[in-house]
Amino acid sequence: MDNAQDAAARAEIERWWPHLSIEAKHRLLARLEADLDAETVAEIMSLTGGTAPDRLSLAERQFVITQIEAVD
Repeated sequence: MDNAQDAAARAEIERWWPHLSIEAKHRLLARLEADLDAETVAEIMSLTGGTAPDRLSLAERQFVITQIEAVD
């Protein structure tokens, strides 16, 4: 599957990020640009009904960063 097909096939991060466990969020944040670990992938698949990225795209990493920033 090429990158365009892969991106189109996976669930949007807005769908699963808010429901991800704190532990999974910490694992993901610790290695934001690396492949997702198997435990986090399994959790995302459970939340989305079977789709999860191997690693986050640039847009997804930017989304995550905005979600952890403090709001004034």
